[in-house]
Amino acid sequence: MGTLTRITFDSKVMGGKPCIRGMRVTVGTIVGLIASNHSKENILHLYPYLEPEDIDESLAYAAWRVEELDIPIAQESA
Repeated sequence: MGTLTRITFDSKVMGGKPCIRGMRVTVGTIVGLIASNHSKENILHLYPYLEPEDIDESLAYAAWRVEELDIPIAQESA
């Protein structure tokens, strides 16, 4: 994964979820719209302050996150 220039993280914005360029639009919102068969053009119409590259990077980020492994930390028995 290359450097992310459009995905931001700020604990004061949307609870620290990954957002588009510091705005209150989460990567999850964009990916959810794509998954619901919204076209890029429709998303850009719904969110006119977004740019096509924002959608592309959101999808790239989501694909990268899916490939990560979550390794559980062993907990001590009481």
